[in-house]
Amino acid sequence: MAAEPPLPILPLLIAGRWSLSGGSRTDPVFEPATGAVLARVPYATAAETDAAVAAAASAFPAWRDTPLPDRVQVMFRYKQLLEDHLEELARIVSRENGKLLADARGEVRRGIEVVDFAAGMPSLLMGETVQGIARNIDSHSVRVPLGVVAGICPFNFPAMIPLWMIPLAVTAGNSFVLKPSERTPLTAARLAELLLAAGLPAGVLNLVHGGGEVVDRLLDHPEVRAVSFVGSAPVARHVYARAAAAGKRVQALAGAKNHLLILPDAADWDLALQAVMGAAFGAAGQRCLAGSVALPVGSAAGPFLARLVRAAEAVRVGDPFDEASGMGPVIRQESKDRILAVVDKGLAEGAKLLTGGRGSHVPGGGFFVAPTILDEVGPETSAAREEIFGPVLSVVRVATVEEAIALVNRSRYGNAASIFTRSGRDAWLFRTRVEAGMVGINVGVAAPMAFFPFAGWKGSFFGDLHATGKDAVRFYTETRVVVERWE
Repeated sequence: MAAEPPLPILPLLIAGRWSLSGGSRTDPVFEPATGAVLARVPYATAAETDAAVAAAASAFPAWRDTPLPDRVQVMFRYKQLLEDHLEELARIVSRENGKLLADARGEVRRGIEVVDFAAGMPSLLMGETVQGIARNIDSHSVRVPLGVVAGICPFNFPAMIPLWMIPLAVTAGNSFVLKPSERTPLTAARLAELLLAAGLPAGVLNLVHGGGEVVDRLLDHPEVRAVSFVGSAPVARHVYARAAAAGKRVQALAGAKNHLLILPDAADWDLALQAVMGAAFGAAGQRCLAGSVALPVGSAAGPFLARLVRAAEAVRVGDPFDEASGMGPVIRQESKDRILAVVDKGLAEGAKLLTGGRGSHVPGGGFFVAPTILDEVGPETSAAREEIFGPVLSVVRVATVEEAIALVNRSRYGNAASIFTRSGRDAWLFRTRVEAGMVGINVGVAAPMAFFPFAGWKGSFFGDLHATGKDAVRFYTETRVVVERWE
């Protein structure tokens, strides 16, 4: 029998050249839907990480001095290439992440929206001027790039999160070092290839693979001026503390426990049901905007939950490339094991299993977990308070909107929260009193467009300036104030 061909080992991108790492460690990149190994990802050495930073530092002066309209032209070409390769990119995302192909297409589309926004950089970088601020003295402010910035990305949005970071950073005049998730590195490599094809000069974007050692090397490196991170709360806290201690600017997007309030007068029961299903089980619950706690208010609980359980049990879990599938797998076997252990703990703490859980049979050899609903969850239990990051919806029944808002505000997280109601009074009370950075009114996933910041609060964000929107432009630039006298 012929030997299996060796699996490809992903290269590093340093100074415009793709090359294999000299490090000894590689890890498998799995296809979550089948468990098959797609490739192997290397762990860059300290010297290779340093070389990527050095390449970015070397490329920065010329790129900074490139006229802004010329930098923007790269983004215009990049957008067209992303449009041309949208289906290819979506299939790579589905293959290595496991989310439904339709969901992956939406992810790439949301990333392209940031490229659109970055192409408006001439307006976004405009400064302010005061003529005659004193006798014969004028003053003005301008925004200038920082230098070398780094991006550390998670597995759950392998296309969108790098596109949150790279287009805005480089169009503002910075150079970039990207460290994608070692679980989903294929998408990032293709995004980088397309950006080079769009005309980005060598060294302006560099890509290194690896885990915690590579991350810490970037956090400590004296030539890295700023770090963008998206991931779990413990790692976000580590990134923020270590990078800030090294004097760097940091934006670290962390975990979440997002709540969905359903009132008896919900504006449209079908809309609310569809929104809650999408929020809870879209992308197998592996989103920082996933709706993970449902708060039916008063008499809404009985009829809403009956419909919700029927809808969850009707979801076909399977191949993300099959249009009949309603949900794909989770990212790894260890993720599946962890999620089911959390469900077991919730049951031990007194919750009632309405559907899903460990006993559900999901065909196929991948890392599948059925949509799971836990009812009568105690508000202080782990199922109500801890991030699960899987297709598990905890139901906490409440009597009033005020009680629901108080429960939301006790959470240490503050990413997003949504309410479904016809009442203007209740919607106003919710949006002005709830402690969350992104608020949905009759919207299940309150994801902002690229023109607004991804505005997590509390333990969902470490830093001052958020990703995307004008916050990101400010994050990737410094303010320079010029005071000048001409006699």
